[in-house]
Amino acid sequence: MWSQLTQAIANINIPADWIGIRLVKETSSHFYFRDALPQKNGNSYTIGAMVEVMVNGCIGYAATNNLELASLQTAAQQAYKQALFSSRWWIHPFQPATERPKVVGEYISPAAQPLDTQSIAEINDLLICACQALKVSPQIVQTTASATTTQTEIWFASSNGSQVYQKFSFVRQHYGAIAQEGAIVQQRTNNGWEASCYQGGLELLQPEYIQQRAQQIGEQAIELLTAPECPNIRTNLVLAPDQMMLQIHESVGHPLEIDRILGDERNYAGGSFFNISDFGVLAYGSFLMNITFDPTIPAEFASYGFDDTGAVATREYLIKEGLLLRGLGSLESQKRAGLPKAGVACARACSWNRPAIDRMANLNLEPNQGSFPEIIADIEHGVYMESNRSWSIDDRRYKFQFGCEYAKLIENGKLTKTLRNPNYRATTPEFWHSLIKVGDSSTWKMYGTPYCGKGEPNQAIWVGHGSPVCVFANVEVFGGGT
Repeated sequence: MWSQLTQAIANINIPADWIGIRLVKETSSHFYFRDALPQKNGNSYTIGAMVEVMVNGCIGYAATNNLELASLQTAAQQAYKQALFSSRWWIHPFQPATERPKVVGEYISPAAQPLDTQSIAEINDLLICACQALKVSPQIVQTTASATTTQTEIWFASSNGSQVYQKFSFVRQHYGAIAQEGAIVQQRTNNGWEASCYQGGLELLQPEYIQQRAQQIGEQAIELLTAPECPNIRTNLVLAPDQMMLQIHESVGHPLEIDRILGDERNYAGGSFFNISDFGVLAYGSFLMNITFDPTIPAEFASYGFDDTGAVATREYLIKEGLLLRGLGSLESQKRAGLPKAGVACARACSWNRPAIDRMANLNLEPNQGSFPEIIADIEHGVYMESNRSWSIDDRRYKFQFGCEYAKLIENGKLTKTLRNPNYRATTPEFWHSLIKVGDSSTWKMYGTPYCGKGEPNQAIWVGHGSPVCVFANVEVFGGGT
């Protein structure tokens, strides 16, 4: 593949300052069962290349699914014309040496059992058994089980000598049950909708664990039918890592994307309540708040060695002891914002036919101290919540309201009765400043989502989030109770 790309770049005949080609090949297998009956069983395949051209400080883009030299030449000419025309009104002049430096290297996902050794029959049998395990009672009116395996290969080459190869192996799985008793309907899933997303191989599909977990999900769905409503109260809120995933994603990840702060996303996904001047001076949350951008964790969903412009990915603190240090900005956004070394390698594209834009990847809350029993031991009254069910947040990422699937009342340091329909609301600064406890590594878990949407045309990209159990003081919690 390298000879094909380097030959294409050498033979593209345009007076550009820089040329880059990102070639992506992706194969996925999809398995979905409802009530132990097959709903989807198939494969998808895509391959193509994005050609980038830099002219007079501007970058143009054109994509093609034809990898012949003539087609790549045509795409390069289209990108060249786009960049040349746009350079009359450039926002900021870019340079190959700083925004597209030479990079050479590779990244390969860990996979003990490669995806291409999968047995379709075995995966189908596994999902059928999961549906059967979910059906713990006639009150379970629907069960679902799904798995998706994806293998992605990316080659990136440029006219200044970049050669980056990355091979990713992804496994997504989901299990859920809906229980009904009269007018009461409750849903319970495996840590939220498709939250079990990781890099790895078929070793991630563990039959014994899936059976046990599916039975637990079904039992908790039944448990919710007779549980009292979550009370309306201000109290201590304890969030499990699977709900912290959504909390970090919506109230930290998106508002810190520098292109949003610069205004690029206001037409579609909204902006941010931050300003560029806030970096280095703003107290985002309490001193226990330590957020890292970390695409170096091998099994986390959005780990990689290089972003889609070739920038080297490194672990960086975005927020340290509550202080905002960095944003989620590519080399281009950092240059535009006048923030040297205040971004990360996060220019990402969802496929070969999309340009890379500022995206979060693995965004994690670092552990502190205290096991789960120790974390709740001195809470006289509170509510513990798991698994996101619903979310609403304004387009500046300031006010939010989130709902969870499952909750427990905390009384005198112990989990007591189960609660249904738990919700909470706050503003982002108020909420993160109310963080009073962060659990240790024994409570830290990572999850992911393949559905983070942004950009025009839209890009649904894969992200990962890890967090310990966390305690927030004096939060407005509510449900259907009084």
